Amino acid sequence: MSTSASPSRRRLLADALAGAAALSLAPLAGAAARSATATLPGTDIALPTGDVHDFDFFVGDWTFRNRRLKQRWIGSQDWDEFPASLRCESRMGGIVNLDEGVFPTKGWQGMTVRVFNLQEKRWYLYWINSSTGQLFPPVAGGFDGDRGEFYGDDTDDGRPIKVRFRWTRVDADHARWEQAFSLDGKAWETNWTMEHTRVGA
Repeated sequence: MSTSASPSRRRLLADALAGAAALSLAPLAGAAARSATATLPGTDIALPTGDVHDFDFFVGDWTFRNRRLKQRWIGSQDWDEFPASLRCESRMGGIVNLDEGVFPTKGWQGMTVRVFNLQEKRWYLYWINSSTGQLFPPVAGGFDGDRGEFYGDDTDDGRPIKVRFRWTRVDADHARWEQAFSLDGKAWETNWTMEHTRVGA
């Protein structure tokens, strides 16, 4: 359909989608709250806690430069570099934070939905890739000052792995994200980084 919605209607639609996302993810975060211990399962890594305002700094429009390893687990330093952009918004009084990114040279989009568990004081971060439509398992954690760490379990090519996200608030207009995988929770390989710059900075 070629007719575009009015700004107010688009806002109502965005609010409805955010609310639906929070409701659909609430059982997942609730299950994690009931079953998770204070450490990443199978390791002695403490899951950090944070504050509901941890991701307020990220609200707005950003461009970012990606560096992603072409091959993992072989000690490679051969990186694929590509551009992207995103818009981040806060919902439900700040307990939901979401962004949608466009990767024009890759032909796909990605969305992160972040849900703050008020009882745990811990964020759960969920990633969705448009090329699969799959909701990836969450990583959990929070910020201490300008640095945030988040941990979780996943699989890579069918092999169980540990996942770590690191966020760094560089300043008001710059931020850095890193993803690392580990087989044992001790030795980590960083395989994807993003350098964010606020639009207009």
